[in-house]
This record gives sequence, C-alpha cells and structure tokens, in this order.
Amino acid sequence: MDFWEIVWLAWFGIFGVLEGVALARKEKNDTLSEHIWKWFAIGTPGDRPRKSGWVQLRRVGLVAGLAWLCLHFLTGGWV
Repeated sequence: MDFWEIVWLAWFGIFGVLEGVALARKEKNDTLSEHIWKWFAIGTPGDRPRKSGWVQLRRVGLVAGLAWLCLHFLTGGWV
C-alpha cells in the first residue's frame, strides 16, 4: 500500500466513524445527508424551503455534480 491509498482509506474510516456516531445519536442535523439537504435546500417532507432561483440553482448544481461523479467513476476518469 502506498501513502495515498492509506490516506484515502483513513479518510473513509474517519467518515464512517463520524457518520456512525451521528446515526447512533439520532440528533437533528448531525448526519451528512441532513447537511446536504440543508445546504442544497432540499428540506424534508412538510418542511421544504420555498423555491427560488437560488434554491433551484443549488439543486441543479447538486444533480450535475452527482451526475459527473457517477460518470467519472464509471468511465475510469474519461469524464
């Protein structure tokens, strides 16, 4: 294993611990999902932000970023 492989595995391990603690606590606004919903104005059923141009732009940015990431992984970095 080289240095970067160790660092990336450590990063995933740290994320797993943080997310696991957040899930175990069951507090509001502590998981990554809850923060993504907040940052991109997704909200939860019954508590969705009012749609505005800024909200729509953030949501389009999220979808575009996730689409790029999927294509990037699936094409071996071609995209």
